[in-house]
Amino acid sequence: MDVNPGDAAFKPASGAAKDEFRLFGEGDELYAEMSRSIRTATQRIFLASYILAADEVGAELLDELMKQSRQGLDVRIHVDALGSSGVLTRQHRSQLRAAGVRLKRFHRWSWRRPMRYNRRDHRKLLVIDGETAYVGGFNIHREGSRRFYGPQRWRDMHACITGPLATEADALFNAFWCGDTQWNPGSHTAGNSRIIPNTTRACRVRLRCTIKDQLGGASDKIWLATPYFVPDRGLRKQLVLAAQRGVDVRILTTEKTDSIPAQWAARAIYGELLEHGVRIFEYTPRLLHSKVLLIDHAWGSIGTANFDYRSLFINYELTLISGNEALNDQLRNEFITDLRDASEITGIAWKHRGFIKGVYHTLGLLLRKWL
Repeated sequence: MDVNPGDAAFKPASGAAKDEFRLFGEGDELYAEMSRSIRTATQRIFLASYILAADEVGAELLDELMKQSRQGLDVRIHVDALGSSGVLTRQHRSQLRAAGVRLKRFHRWSWRRPMRYNRRDHRKLLVIDGETAYVGGFNIHREGSRRFYGPQRWRDMHACITGPLATEADALFNAFWCGDTQWNPGSHTAGNSRIIPNTTRACRVRLRCTIKDQLGGASDKIWLATPYFVPDRGLRKQLVLAAQRGVDVRILTTEKTDSIPAQWAARAIYGELLEHGVRIFEYTPRLLHSKVLLIDHAWGSIGTANFDYRSLFINYELTLISGNEALNDQLRNEFITDLRDASEITGIAWKHRGFIKGVYHTLGLLLRKWL
């Protein structure tokens, strides 16, 4: 039976004093820890993933989930119908349901409501017993694994949370499962961290508003890592204003990409930002897929949302925002490490990129709201 997010089952366990965080930069370590957490569950396991592939990586997790479901645990899986299309087949879905797993596919195609197909569930969330939660950029597929994909696995980041925030993640999953896509836990959690969706009843672009406010108040640094960098005019303005007042603004995006049009759109705005002192870097060894934002020394975020129109205005996302010093120090260290493997884009070189590339970039910019 589904539980309302406000019910007692979703209140923090007694004695839970503070949130604790663990950061993952390698998929194999993350997937192994997820499997361990699933095996230790005693009540319920909630999993949401944009891409859930029944490949070498996903099969191991799905086996653990089915075992727990057969033991009587409440196991629910919410996948995006588009993101997992072709990689979680009808046969796989039948096996899960036969094991008692409750499975939903978000926004399946409907001729009656074709436009909703454009709005996807981009969340990546695993919650165990309302006590442990995983959120970040990793999908569940072989592209995140060095073991199965090799040295070119995607570069990504994920966080494991224990404490009151995990209870809120539990409630967020349940609300979305029940069809309340705008439910928001509010700001009642003790401490300086929270998990927020990008749209709520009070604000349909809550994540964007939060980011814009933080950019406007930055005094020292703004460091952003994102695979898809297509900010709207208001966010671009905040980045420019910050650079003009002396803030160290660095954008780390990716040279290798799985979306060429999105990269065209990103590169179309490089010139505008470079002219005003924003520094732009492209990560070169492999595809950068992490979504991290660091502002000054006391604010950081990691989650599922890219810095683009689709994440901030269209899709459903979850982002961990934290003032936790240890977590943000780790995120800064990872950002600095990735910068060492990135190539900086210079204004002079960018002006001489060629006519044809300029045409492609303009085309990408025209399509920016649909990428």
